[in-house]
Amino acid sequence: MQAPCPPLVLIFGPYDPSGASSLPADAVTCASLGCHPLSTVTAILVQDTAGVEDIQPVSPELIDDQARCLLEDMKVQAIKVGPIYTTESASVLAQIAADYSHVPLVLHLDRLPDESLAEDLHTEDVLLAVCELLLPQTDLVVIDHNLLAQWHTEGVFEDSDAESPTDALLEYGAKWVLSTGAPLRPGHYSHSLRGQSGETGDWPWQPPTTRLTDPDSLLSCAITTQLAHGQPMQAAVANAIASCGNAAARWLQPGMGHRLIDRTTP
Repeated sequence: MQAPCPPLVLIFGPYDPSGASSLPADAVTCASLGCHPLSTVTAILVQDTAGVEDIQPVSPELIDDQARCLLEDMKVQAIKVGPIYTTESASVLAQIAADYSHVPLVLHLDRLPDESLAEDLHTEDVLLAVCELLLPQTDLVVIDHNLLAQWHTEGVFEDSDAESPTDALLEYGAKWVLSTGAPLRPGHYSHSLRGQSGETGDWPWQPPTTRLTDPDSLLSCAITTQLAHGQPMQAAVANAIASCGNAAARWLQPGMGHRLIDRTTP
């Protein structure tokens, strides 16, 4: 008997052979939250649980071919975009997103890697391309509060007149911004959601006692699955935060490096 088709989520990201982040970690998260994962590989990493040793970006033509082959065959309900390593990748992703603007897109912005890890990697140029090309096509940006504040201090948003770095991301065109781990007062933090029309949402958060690899990627993927299930943005974020709330209690250490989130349990 044919089973009903679960929501389809298309993940753009690098292939992490350790399973700690990006692909295939997001595929496991999607499956555990009731979605069928599709993937477009944007780079191949040489990586173990201790860290990344080399990055081999995939050509923009191959990124485009992978994604459009899937999008023309299946009806995708949501898209998640992970790390981006070249300006050309940002450009082709922006064009794909524009062509499928009816599909909600979640962009996880993380720290850019050391330029020595990939040939012709120019982090400032990549970040500028993401801001100018991809953010206008993005429904939700997920970014760590400290990283966002650091970029603001370093002048990444110097062309913006916005009063805060969150407002700068909205000014670039993102519809929503989720800033994770924002301080409220000493010892108290929150995940803070802001929308283009002034909508807000705040959820209490406490740093986990166990340091885990890539928790915001897990949250970004969980939000994407909620959007794929048809939830509006604020409900999708709330449900995803609730489902990821006990992630620190679920971890494994398969190698000699960092502890990894156990994504096999919803």
